[in-house]
Amino acid sequence: MSLKDTFGKDVLLNGWGHSHFGKLPDETLESLIVQVATEAIENAGIEAGQIDEIYLGQFNSGMMPLAFPSSLALQVSDRLVNVPSTRVENACASGSAAFQQGVKSLLAGTAKTVLIIGAEKMTQATPDVVGSALLGADYDAAGTVSTTGFTGLFAAIALAYEERYGPISDVLGSIAAKNHRNGVDNPYAQLRKDLGVEFCRTVSEKNPMVANPLRRTDCSPVSDGAAAIILSTAQTAGAATDPVRLAGFGHANDFMPAARRDATEFAAARVAWQRALAMAGTSLDDLDFAEVHDCFTVAELIIYEVIGLVPNGQGARAIEEGWVFKDGRLPINVSGGLKAKGHPVGATGVSQHVVAAMQLTGTAGDMQLTAPRRAAVQNMGGVGIANYTSVLEAW
Repeated sequence: MSLKDTFGKDVLLNGWGHSHFGKLPDETLESLIVQVATEAIENAGIEAGQIDEIYLGQFNSGMMPLAFPSSLALQVSDRLVNVPSTRVENACASGSAAFQQGVKSLLAGTAKTVLIIGAEKMTQATPDVVGSALLGADYDAAGTVSTTGFTGLFAAIALAYEERYGPISDVLGSIAAKNHRNGVDNPYAQLRKDLGVEFCRTVSEKNPMVANPLRRTDCSPVSDGAAAIILSTAQTAGAATDPVRLAGFGHANDFMPAARRDATEFAAARVAWQRALAMAGTSLDDLDFAEVHDCFTVAELIIYEVIGLVPNGQGARAIEEGWVFKDGRLPINVSGGLKAKGHPVGATGVSQHVVAAMQLTGTAGDMQLTAPRRAAVQNMGGVGIANYTSVLEAW
């Protein structure tokens, strides 16, 4: 079974675009959107007039004044005038939410070609504004004053995990070091420096504790950036590469109040993962790599357990035994992940699909793995609240 077996049609990634991630003072939200959308259209070998629908993933939540950006993509070409365009928001999973809305338009038959964009401009906002905006994605912390922001929420998860399963500080440092090393090879990444395991494990002036037990190296940075994908039901003749097939997808939401969730489980993330693999008719052992949501290193640690690499409480084995490195059983975040690539919130889910598509078409440059055929993308919004997974296959 696969998505095509279930719905009777293919969903193909036919072209994509990706900006640099980081502090981009010379870019605006509009310029980033236009850049990646133009690149995706050209990469897909189509004309702008062939696009039937546009979905834009963006969180914003007060980080910039313009709160109605859905038509910014029309700046790419006059031929996009009157094309339906919708902004999609689901916290840090906004990009994946936009991706799945585009998929559903194709499956419903209301569109044959869809432009998916994820974009965010964050670094122009002050730290307190960014912190307040991100806390707006949490039921219990929204509207409160916090010195540690969302880091504090994931620090509480790390402490709960340690209380249940034992110390993880060194393990988190190893995850950070892995992703920083991977980020060196990613030309789009915000942080392209191999910091080494000891630096990432050690609290220092350059790596201070942000919220115990999470150090600066355990936290993804505030970022600007964008990414875009052309989704179609058929291969486009003039595309720069072969397409990538969407084999399955899943989406699951959990309860908002923290009291209704087990902090160390990410239970809905597990459901979204299982739904995607079931639709694709595949298993963990069939995957060649995965891009997962490591907004904080403890999130990646728990996701090792969510996806079934190891039982609950044994996430450390995946990093300590080398399973998640480039040459391991299941390379995780070869792009550097959110930790090193950067995390412009609305762009993240689309970016994950783009870098996975690059791997599957052999166009990932220095990031390239050896002939991967199947991959998974896992993204979440809030503290494991809105969860999305895609299974992608080489053509």
